[in-house]
Amino acid sequence: MKMKFRIFQFILAQFFTVVMIATRSFSQPANQIIPLWEKGPPGFEAKSREPESAKDYWVKNVNNPSLKVFLPPAGKANGTAVIVCPGGGFRLLVYNAEGVEPAEYLAKLGVTVFVLKYRLPREEGSPYSLEKHPREDALRAVRQVRSRAKEYGIKVNRVGMLGFSAGGEVVAAVAYASGKGEPEAKDAIDRLDGKPDFQMLVYPGPLGIPDVIPQDAPPAFLLAANDDPCCAVTTADLLIKYREAKRPVEAHLFTKGDHGFNMGNRSPWQSIKSWPQRMADWLSDNGYLN
Repeated sequence: MKMKFRIFQFILAQFFTVVMIATRSFSQPANQIIPLWEKGPPGFEAKSREPESAKDYWVKNVNNPSLKVFLPPAGKANGTAVIVCPGGGFRLLVYNAEGVEPAEYLAKLGVTVFVLKYRLPREEGSPYSLEKHPREDALRAVRQVRSRAKEYGIKVNRVGMLGFSAGGEVVAAVAYASGKGEPEAKDAIDRLDGKPDFQMLVYPGPLGIPDVIPQDAPPAFLLAANDDPCCAVTTADLLIKYREAKRPVEAHLFTKGDHGFNMGNRSPWQSIKSWPQRMADWLSDNGYLN
């Protein structure tokens, strides 16, 4: 009887351990919103209380930049995080097609995803600077994610960024310059590194790309259509510069697709429809999905 009782105790203990682990796995609410700054961006705290505008596919009037969290299925998280930056020419955010859809795709691969709503300097009446505020938002986003590494089971050296069009320019604002934190900053988040560990750029815009790619530039995945009147040249230029700098790079230039094909599911071209698999292959080949 004693032996049976001990076996029962052991099984019961294992059961409660599994329940606790499962509970912990679901302790983070899906679609949690994380403001980049608790009281709003520095210098614009009062404006941060203004509501956003959203309709159909877009979001505008972003004055309180934030991250929306998309968690992987239970038990599938691999420790990699990606911050998604939608495009929209800094006039709006193509939030659903270039934010939510890629986030849902990456989450299924085991990636913990954060969709960034950044400020829009080209929106009518905007008080924001193209040279300053998107970079501020991108730096703070990477630092916010790293500050929550333990909370979300993220490895601090596996925080990447995915940018579409103008979102690629947001990524460029932090990918090629130092992102080292400020050791004396009052806010502990600002003491962290704000440079991504890798970047994935889909028809990226030209802003922020240096004449020479630095030796600490993050590994890059590049993708665009050759008939893109805006950004095919940017992709080809980045590829050449990465090769000259001998930095890791993979590039895909499709014959057709134009600009703004998002995740490809609305395109008539098979190569465009299947492009997200090329990104998944790159992530896997480089160990980010392990």
